[in-house]
Amino acid sequence: MDFVHFLSSHMLDPATGGKRLYADSVEQAVHAEACGYDGVAVPEHHLQNLLLVPSPLQLAVKIAAHTERVRILTSICQLPLRDMRVFAGEVVQAQALCDGRLMLGVGKGAFATETERMGVPFDQTKPRFEESLAVLEALLTREEVSWQGTYYDFPALTVMPRPEDPIPLMLGVMAPPGIEGAAAKGYHIQTTPLSAAHGVLESQVDAFYRGKARGPGGNRLSLQRGVFLVKSEAHRRRMVDLAQTYYSSFDNVFGGAGIVDAGIARPLPRTQTADELGENLLFCRKDEMIDRLAHYAELGIDEVIVTSIFGQPQAETLEMMSRLSTEVLPHLKPLTRKVA
Repeated sequence: MDFVHFLSSHMLDPATGGKRLYADSVEQAVHAEACGYDGVAVPEHHLQNLLLVPSPLQLAVKIAAHTERVRILTSICQLPLRDMRVFAGEVVQAQALCDGRLMLGVGKGAFATETERMGVPFDQTKPRFEESLAVLEALLTREEVSWQGTYYDFPALTVMPRPEDPIPLMLGVMAPPGIEGAAAKGYHIQTTPLSAAHGVLESQVDAFYRGKARGPGGNRLSLQRGVFLVKSEAHRRRMVDLAQTYYSSFDNVFGGAGIVDAGIARPLPRTQTADELGENLLFCRKDEMIDRLAHYAELGIDEVIVTSIFGQPQAETLEMMSRLSTEVLPHLKPLTRKVA
């Protein structure tokens, strides 16, 4: 099982500024490589302070310039917000500048508050994504492409430069029917249960393997989950409280009221208690962490995208990454799905 560090990029304090925010992300990426992580993942969000990376490809290129080995995933690029004729060229350029280490995760977007402020109604994001994905794949794999569709209509053109390295595609999907359908088509999948219980995670994994069984095979499942290796029960309680505060803002923009005050997602009361949240996320000590992640491997999760930033200081994040890499990951990286 592989491990990827998620570059959460929260600007919880607006005084932080973009220079510090992205310097911290690059420092985490460099540290992830030094710790033996397999990759780093770059989010994309706009117009609010959570997961704030307006240009994931730009950050990917910056990270590639400071690392040598780690894969760099986008998690995820929102296709409905872009023109694929421009984006395809940007992807090819980014892959060249990343020395072939880019894995392109794409999706329809998750926050109505940002898509609608950019003129894309949230109920249109799925059909826009589906056509955009088809256009993008055509532009990346064929020299001359023309198109007549609902959202694109253009005569023959060629994206330049042409790709020299493979550009693997991962689809970001959360709903089990969507996961199953995409896996059946052979796509790599990124998914997450967010703060939901383990049963939701299992339903996502089961959907992937149902789809994969009908498809060409060879595709992988990456699952994002909140993970923090704690030192004590008091440490765990503190991290759960930080996560509960974070999710009070996240839930607002993810399917909630979408109230954003001058770029800051407003914290709103949650129906999920802090105790329930703490049970669902992997905030635990070494032995429990190894056991729970080993179960992920048994389920067939190929790669865990480790989300570990909930408002703690940068130094604490880096220190936890070091402990996770020495105390936990060596027990898990060789593990694979058990065949019945």
